[in-house]
Amino acid sequence: MLRAQPGPASGGAALVPPPTAVPLAGPFTLGFRLQGAALTGTPDFPEIEGFRKSGLTRTTATHLLPGGRRTTELTVLQRYLPYTEGDYQVPPFDLVVNGQTLHSAGGRVRVGAGLTPPAAATASPPGTGIGSLDQLLGKPKPQNFYEPPDNASLALEASQPRVYLGQGVRVGLYLYLRPADQAVLSFYDFTGQLTELRHQLRQPSTWEVATAEPSVLPDTVRRAGGQVYLRFRLAENTYYPLTTQALQFPALALTMTKFKLLKKPQPGDTERLAIYKTFTAPALVVAVRPLPARPGRPEPSSVAVGDYVLSEGISSTRFSSTRFRTGEAFTYTFGVEGTGNVAALQPPQLPASPELEVYGPAIREEPLPDGRQRKSFRYRLVAHRPGPVHLASLFRLVFFNPVSARYDTLRAGLQPVILGAVQAAADAAVDDDPFYGPALARADTQLQPLDIYRQVSRYAAWLLVALLGVAAVGWWLAK
Repeated sequence: MLRAQPGPASGGAALVPPPTAVPLAGPFTLGFRLQGAALTGTPDFPEIEGFRKSGLTRTTATHLLPGGRRTTELTVLQRYLPYTEGDYQVPPFDLVVNGQTLHSAGGRVRVGAGLTPPAAATASPPGTGIGSLDQLLGKPKPQNFYEPPDNASLALEASQPRVYLGQGVRVGLYLYLRPADQAVLSFYDFTGQLTELRHQLRQPSTWEVATAEPSVLPDTVRRAGGQVYLRFRLAENTYYPLTTQALQFPALALTMTKFKLLKKPQPGDTERLAIYKTFTAPALVVAVRPLPARPGRPEPSSVAVGDYVLSEGISSTRFSSTRFRTGEAFTYTFGVEGTGNVAALQPPQLPASPELEVYGPAIREEPLPDGRQRKSFRYRLVAHRPGPVHLASLFRLVFFNPVSARYDTLRAGLQPVILGAVQAAADAAVDDDPFYGPALARADTQLQPLDIYRQVSRYAAWLLVALLGVAAVGWWLAK
């Protein structure tokens, strides 16, 4: 709670109790009273976050004292105008008035539409002969304000008017205004209104993906005529239709605070008056077209929809990047890149085969720098028969390209070759390696006993004993 010092004694100063609640049109005031003395200088009032200073108000009052004596009291108020509604913290501050230090511990002040300052904060002190201008002349009337024009508009925009079943359409709710409009327009209950707006944008018959978070920081864009506008992104989602039902977005409304300006401002008058203005975005309909029929395929809706390209990879060995032994495991990655609902992409359906074991896939999704998406399926393969492995007959993805309006198929382009077990690997090494190839070709192919190293160790021990015996005999003869 904001507090002030007691009333001033003769020749002294005291803080004026500030209001704890003010209307959105303001003003909030901090000030002091000086009793029976002239002010030698104006102290510096603090800055308050969420408010801007709007000038000083000086009021002189005459008090009648017992005995017919008169005394004057000067009241100096610093006016602050709030930017928007909310609870604000007034920091502690000190004012030096005619050498006297006045300390305030600060506090909190509430700003809201329809709020009025407490009567105690605005009442005149007892014995006032001459009051403030507001008390003598009355507060400025609403008819003394005018509403400045603005160029703001609320728009509900779709990236395209019609899409295919499963094709994504980006729909955004934007607020456009000119840079000069920021002086007279302000958001009102932004969080509460945004929650309701996002709820109205939901489409039960779609797969919805939020493409960007709402932001009160605008983008600079150019609209028709080359005019520069500030665009506030209130909501932006991508919708992938799951049925042929059209996407129907209702008309949306956003209420903002707008400030009327005083026609003939005078010192001490409220410079602006807060009102509410509602902006409306017309309803929007996005048509959904069914996918064309595929020859021999009665269910085209089960096909992925998007503009995709293939990105594949395979593990390598010391022989080659596409040559492996029978029974040796290697990895193959079937990657899909492009624009579309990659989250709905399913891995290729692989037929069972006794000649090739398939494990996996490990699935990974990641965004690409250019705004596209990538989804990869990583498999581990083990071949049991030598020869080429036709991955194109196993790994393929049929999809409908909405850009070309036709079906297409992504097929594996790599074709690994499976070599024989041991001899084939040796032959491959002879052919590929310039050093080990000739060495392996000259190596003895005769099988050796498993305990050959133990026999060599035993022979070495016997030889060592014989040499020690010869050395002992030579030493004895020499002696």
